[in-house]
Amino acid sequence: MHRIVALFGFSQPEGCPLTQVSSPNAVPQEVWRGKAYPLGASYDGSGTNFALFSEVAEHVELCLFDADDTETRITLPEVDAFVWHGFLPNIEPGQRYGYRVHGPYDPESGHRCNPNKLLLDPYAKAIDGIFDWNQSLFGYNFGDEHSRNDDDSAASMPKSVVINPFFDWGTDRPPNLEYADTVIYEAHIKGLTETHPDIPEQMRGTYAAVGHPAIIEHLKSLGVTAIELMPVHHFANDSTLIDKGLSNYWGYNTIGFFAPDPKYSSSGTPGGQVQEFKAMVRTLHEAGIEVILDVVYNHTAEGNHLGPTVSMRGIDNAAYYRLVDDDKRYYMDYTGTGNSLNVGHPHSLQLIMDSLRYWVTEMHVDGFRFDLASTLAREFYDVDKLSTFFELVQQDPTVSQVKLIAEPWDVGPGGYQVGNFPPQWTEWNGKYRDTVRDFWRGEPATLDEFASRLTGSADLYEGTARRPVASINFVIAHDGFTLRDLVSYNEKHNDANGENNNDGERHNRSWNCGVEGPTDDPEINALRGRQQRNFLTTLLLSQGVPMIAHGDELGRTQQGNNNVYCQDNELSWIDWEEADEQLIEFTRTVSALRAAHPVFRRRRFFSGRPVRQDDTGLPDIAWFAPDGAEMTDEDWASGLAKSLGVYLNGYGIPDPDVRGQRVTDDSFVLFFNANHEPIDFTLPHEEFGVSWVPVIYTADEVVEEYKPHDADTTVTVDARSVMVLQAYS
Repeated sequence: MHRIVALFGFSQPEGCPLTQVSSPNAVPQEVWRGKAYPLGASYDGSGTNFALFSEVAEHVELCLFDADDTETRITLPEVDAFVWHGFLPNIEPGQRYGYRVHGPYDPESGHRCNPNKLLLDPYAKAIDGIFDWNQSLFGYNFGDEHSRNDDDSAASMPKSVVINPFFDWGTDRPPNLEYADTVIYEAHIKGLTETHPDIPEQMRGTYAAVGHPAIIEHLKSLGVTAIELMPVHHFANDSTLIDKGLSNYWGYNTIGFFAPDPKYSSSGTPGGQVQEFKAMVRTLHEAGIEVILDVVYNHTAEGNHLGPTVSMRGIDNAAYYRLVDDDKRYYMDYTGTGNSLNVGHPHSLQLIMDSLRYWVTEMHVDGFRFDLASTLAREFYDVDKLSTFFELVQQDPTVSQVKLIAEPWDVGPGGYQVGNFPPQWTEWNGKYRDTVRDFWRGEPATLDEFASRLTGSADLYEGTARRPVASINFVIAHDGFTLRDLVSYNEKHNDANGENNNDGERHNRSWNCGVEGPTDDPEINALRGRQQRNFLTTLLLSQGVPMIAHGDELGRTQQGNNNVYCQDNELSWIDWEEADEQLIEFTRTVSALRAAHPVFRRRRFFSGRPVRQDDTGLPDIAWFAPDGAEMTDEDWASGLAKSLGVYLNGYGIPDPDVRGQRVTDDSFVLFFNANHEPIDFTLPHEEFGVSWVPVIYTADEVVEEYKPHDADTTVTVDARSVMVLQAYS
């Protein structure tokens, strides 16, 4: 049911309440003109201002819902520069609301207004309820996409919520860690915490669980300095998945760019998720851990022309979405999800920038990873790193100062843009992932590119005045095999997704070590363990910023499923009871080595020149063949070479934590052997170091005390292993 409140007397002086005439059943609402800024619902302690942008609207109704879902409609009294607004002095936090936009319904011209469809506020700070997928949410009748459906959708829609913006942040300060000192841990809130035995059951899977001491202690023990949370913006659970008994687990289906999703909240009250999210951030900051959000501004959950009308489509379709030029019934799709946000329109850009500023200033997050970021660079058609979006970010005094990480590709033409983002940005280095996987599975002709990825990918980033930290190095992310599965499966096994194993990436660059899936063969299991240690060692000791995918440090498996986007169950959650404690301890050791020695986290690229200012002495880096000779062009060009030695000169690099009195040099030699048999490596001449002691050896399941080796002597590096040696005297 609903109540309608008709408003008149729009000519009253500024600041005076408007006279209203209510229907007999309506609860009287005093309505003031309010302000056009900020957009959204803004509670100031005395009432709430509502403001909504629509360039095509003829008038806009604010719809208020009480505890029984009884609706009261109020026509917003003012419009300034296409922003419809009004102030209601007696509306407080917890109030649920939506909008009905009256305007043209002309899909061929790109307009899809329909006041029968209740719409979420694009600026809603919280959303309550779920989508009850049925005919009423769609602007057409099923089976006839050219028809118009006028069923009222309010009963089937979640509602926007007015929130309390006030929160006691105490002495909260962002950690503000330099990129070079950053170790990122990509995590799903529920997947990380749902089965942890030390977290109370009622708290598991929530923001509060991420801030629990058990999780924080684990992260800190790994040397993690930033947790990158998979999407927490409010997202829609796809009806097609629900029909299959599945759900949208990953959350890349955003419908609210300001609202933390209540599915990850232990609070039972509308808007309570905001306070819980803030408390999580405050707790993580106290532990010195930054919070980075994986954000999806490239598309929304409204999909293509066959999708529902639940927010922007019904507010101003042509302003918010990119439409096909010669037939505006259809949507440009650079994301594979049905639509692309129209970053060529100033109000769509404002929506993105306002959202980013809100999460930094009000929610205190420390950075963003932009999903399919190439789409945001398509102001017209081609990807353009000089587009307005990047200019706005560059000039914004708030957003420009946090960590900005691009997923530098989309599915449109020319969308793969690794290395091509502006200087201010860092990037998920997809070439790092591919090269390191190929090297360790024994692919030929990978040695030279492996060396480039190991040292920060200067070929990708140095030309744009960026430094090694522009490369976010990763071997595993949420999308694809886990680390354990990468060394256990040649093929994907996605049958549980209900798509006949047709979904997910087919070219995984994986190697099962001889048997597909689980095996009792001790030799194969030992090799798989060694390969996992090889990947973790390479990742953590490469120049750039390492990113660990949650659970890889403890051997998490998804049973060969490389696309668990729809698996909100034990298949995708970390199984803490089955954690590989030895692998965890190994990861901690390598991470601690990285943290203790700045030579593994340089601020600048290697030059190959002497490090002393008088241009004498040893170079900052040197490459060696297994026989101890420095690498030649012929060595690099050898397609069959699968082993390599590298010397990292620690001279002159401040070392904040030299551990052990006998270690006097911060220089290291790393021997990589991707061959199927052991290789004898000759240590460099005495000028590089008198003697060397192994500190990491991936052939061993646990880190041991090793004896030092003199210069020019040989050490045997087992098949498919890494040995890291430190200068010793």
